[in-house]
Amino acid sequence: MVKEQGAIYPGSFDPVTNGHLDVIQRAARIFERVIVAVADNTGKKALFPIRERLELLREVTKDIKNVSVETFDSLVVEYARRKKINVLIRGLRMTSDFDYEFQIALTNRRLAEDIETVFLMPSEHVSFVSSSLLKEIASLGADVSSFVPGAVERKLKEKLNRSS
Repeated sequence: MVKEQGAIYPGSFDPVTNGHLDVIQRAARIFERVIVAVADNTGKKALFPIRERLELLREVTKDIKNVSVETFDSLVVEYARRKKINVLIRGLRMTSDFDYEFQIALTNRRLAEDIETVFLMPSEHVSFVSSSLLKEIASLGADVSSFVPGAVERKLKEKLNRSS
């Protein structure tokens, strides 16, 4: 564990997937504390309102003692400075994520060179899961139980008016 060090894992988490949860668990083993920071980005059309995303994340991370869940509505580097944290966690699922994540990391470095980005890869069995793909297949009635925690599956069914 990195002593006396925290990290921020930012994202929209709409909704949180098993891939996100895997990255959160990995980060929690490395850093003394991890803040899962949910972006309140009004420019993005979210399936779940910010309040529900926070509730779901708090529910699925409640047993990870050094993880907290918050929201932010600024540049992530500004949020990190306010929290006095200089490490951002980003998940890399596939090589296709790399270009986008690399661009974000370099932009953040230009904005705040004292804040580092650490990339974590989720386990193979969840590395292909994305929130957007998950929402699409859930809306078509597919079983998503292997992609998301149970609480998220229930909320998705509720939201999309699907029964088991």
